[in-house]
Amino acid sequence: MERIYTISFRDIINRSTRKKRVPRAIKKLRMFLMRHMKAKDVKISNELNEKMWERGIEKPPARVRVKAVKDEDGVVRAELIE
Repeated sequence: MERIYTISFRDIINRSTRKKRVPRAIKKLRMFLMRHMKAKDVKISNELNEKMWERGIEKPPARVRVKAVKDEDGVVRAELIE
């Protein structure tokens, strides 16, 4: 199964303390993909992780387009779409 999602992090930017924004955004990304892809394990690609941390811990991107691919084992791999 393969799907493309646009995930917004505006609520995290507006409601989190500055030093916790990117870790919370990554948790939100994992929880979003677990819920929508019905998986228990989510792997984030290196490019997506670097995009999240690109501007430091205080400034995650406002939104990210992600391609999620689910294996037969139930593992979801998330890749960045540019």
